[in-house]
Parts: sequence; structure tokens; C-alpha cells
Amino acid sequence: MSEPALRLDQVKRRFPQGEAWLDVLRGVDLDLPAGALVALVGPSGSGKSTLLQIAGLLEPPSAGEVWIGTRACGRLSDGERTALRRDAIGFVYQFHHLLPEFSAIENVTMPMRIAGISAGEAKARALALLDSLGVEPRRNHRPAQLSGGEQQRVAIARAIANRPQVLLADEPTGNLDQATAEVVFAELVGLVREHGVAALIATHNDALAARMDRTVRLVEGVLVAA
Repeated sequence: MSEPALRLDQVKRRFPQGEAWLDVLRGVDLDLPAGALVALVGPSGSGKSTLLQIAGLLEPPSAGEVWIGTRACGRLSDGERTALRRDAIGFVYQFHHLLPEFSAIENVTMPMRIAGISAGEAKARALALLDSLGVEPRRNHRPAQLSGGEQQRVAIARAIANRPQVLLADEPTGNLDQATAEVVFAELVGLVREHGVAALIATHNDALAARMDRTVRLVEGVLVAA
């Protein structure tokens, strides 16, 4: 059996709260195979965003281990974590976080150029991704000139651009109206399937969660099957 694209092994996270401690994650275990689409659900404040931040190597766990493929991440240097995050992990947030002074295609090509991909290949890959998401005609528009749905499509293209092993999404359609959310989510799923990415998607939308391969719920700091 191949190694999961993402593995969380007894991940814990606690924060100081006055003279006490707040245990947000109490021992999270998760295996996310390549190509799997998993919904992460739970009430606001349950720790979903914290879990995604740790899985994406943006903050360390208080205990436990994060594995990306066969690589344990706990003892990596800051530089190694940054490189692994750049090359192996894609992020999509509720708000697109596009760079406002750059066009759509520049926002998508930038992470590829940082990763050392040539200008020609980066542009070709960006155009293909934008075309698959229906926003290639808007490639030269800046974010302020795009609709909310178009902005989020560009953000999805940017997240997939470096062909990551793992895609982490935090309420990726939460800022969109229902009709647009349905379309954008379907396009996101299509890209995940096409590229064989392991995707962990936090959502409050039960209808969207039901369309994924499985759902896990964060309850009192641990993951349980939903």
C-alpha cells in the first residue's frame, strides 16, 4: 500500500489562556490518500482552521507529527518547511488573498516562478488552469476587476499551479452566493480529481460535504467519522 499524501499522527495543539491551557487539538489522527477528497466539519471554534494550519506546515503542533508523503516534518528547518510547503501543498481560503496589484495570470504564475519553473512553462500552465476554470478570458484583469467567483477560481488555479500532493481549503466557497458556490465547488472537485491531489476541505455546507469521498468531524479536539 502506498504512503498517504498527508498523515497526521496524534497531533495536539494547546494555547496558553491566562494561567491555564486551552487544548484545541487533543490527538488528531488522519490518513489522506492521494486523490481523496475529504470534508472537515465541526462548529465554529472547534479548531478546523488550526488543524489546517498545522497540516499545511504554517504552525507547529504542540505534540505529534505531520507527514507529507514519506517525510516527517517535525524536525525540518524553517527553510525546509518553506520549500516543502511551496512544492507539495496548495492552499485555498474563504477569501481569495490574491495580490491586488497583479493580474490573474500573474497571480497564478508567481508561485511557479518562485519554485524555479521557466516563464514559458509557468505561463502555459497558468493559461491551461485558468481556461479549465472558465476565467482565461479574464487573465489580464486585476482582482478588483473580477467577480467574487472569478477571484476564487483564480485562487484555486494558483493553489494547484505547482502540482501539489496536498490541497488544503478553508471554507473555499463560504464567501460566495449559493449558485456561484455550487459551480466553483464543482470546478474545484474536477481539478482535484484530474490532478490526483489529496484534498482536505473545511466546510459548514453539509450539501457540499456530502459530495466528497468521506467526512470527518472535529469533536472535542479529535477527529471522528461523520
